[in-house]
Amino acid sequence: MRIEFSPPDITEAEIAAVADALRSGWITTGPRVKRFEQELASWCETPKVACLNSATAALECGLRLLGIGPGDEVITSVYTYTASASVICHVGATPVLVDTAPGSYEMDYEALAAAVTSRTKAVIPVDIAGVMCDYDTLFATLANVAERFSPTPGTLQETFNRPIVLADAAHSFGATYRGRPSGAVADFTAFSFHAVKNLTTAEGGALTWRAREGLSDERIYKRLMLLSLHGQDKDALAKNKPGSWEYDIIEPLYKCNMTDVVAALGLAQLERYPALLTRRRALLEHYQAALVSPDVEVLAHYTERGDSSGHLCLTRLVGKGEDFRNRFIERMAAREVACNVHYKPLPLLTAYRTRGFRVEDFPRAYARYQNEVTLPLHTKLTDAEAEYVTDAFKAAYQECAQAGE
Repeated sequence: MRIEFSPPDITEAEIAAVADALRSGWITTGPRVKRFEQELASWCETPKVACLNSATAALECGLRLLGIGPGDEVITSVYTYTASASVICHVGATPVLVDTAPGSYEMDYEALAAAVTSRTKAVIPVDIAGVMCDYDTLFATLANVAERFSPTPGTLQETFNRPIVLADAAHSFGATYRGRPSGAVADFTAFSFHAVKNLTTAEGGALTWRAREGLSDERIYKRLMLLSLHGQDKDALAKNKPGSWEYDIIEPLYKCNMTDVVAALGLAQLERYPALLTRRRALLEHYQAALVSPDVEVLAHYTERGDSSGHLCLTRLVGKGEDFRNRFIERMAAREVACNVHYKPLPLLTAYRTRGFRVEDFPRAYARYQNEVTLPLHTKLTDAEAEYVTDAFKAAYQECAQAGE
């Protein structure tokens, strides 16, 4: 039995939707993108959504929308994928990394408070594996250090009295936090619809935000459209109206719009999404029950704090080191079960090590990484295959333990 790690769940419904888009003659940003934005906003219970070509673009456009750039600092977790931090570099700001909290994949909120300075403009928390962060504690932490916040004059920062929360929710579309959906909790929220995500458009992302006094939803949306399409004041759909060829370039900006072809895929996926979330929960509950052991820690996804989107099954081989973990993954591969590791703390990567970050300064994140294994989790996985994964897990672990690895 061969178990893939995370293949996309594509049915004839998605194929037909994409074919219809291709036959329509409208394949770039058009009516399907606009409908996808409206339906996403309904899911998120937010005023508007701007669809883009990736979550990375959504995060970067969020920072640029807020006027964050050179001389500013943005704080994020050291335990994340590069996109959470690379976008800070893209806009010319300085990334500030904080360690994880004890026994957690989330950032340490006490360390966050200590890291806030007068140059701190925003925080990018990471909803890892689909589990939303403790936003109550995050907002309380930022409120306690609000006197350090110094907004840049003439920017949207002035509508806030504390560092702004721009959530990296690449994993958490469909999750909830204390009854509120992902997208309606942070100030701004960036989603991913990459091929390995729960809901995919092959490549794609979106940015949404909470309504706030002093912020015009329509102006924010229009600014994001400018940022995503060269600074052009009309998209192709608007220019396609008879006699409406005229346009202007407001600023020399960027190109990261979503197309109707991928939005068609997203719309079809969205119709199936409640069932996909239910299936992910069933698989996670199987893993949780089958791997009960003092030697194994499986990340909890469904708690009193809220329901995860069930994106990744993060497990830890408690008390073991990096060599044991790597041998374990090799033994799983020998049984044709593909596993992964989420994540290498950023200072282990050349891009951040050369910027002066040292993994020794983040001991809790490094300790979690050393024995973390991510198990296959996707909605094409059958019950029999899920059982095979957990049986393989137990056998591989036993072999490693007996070999003294």
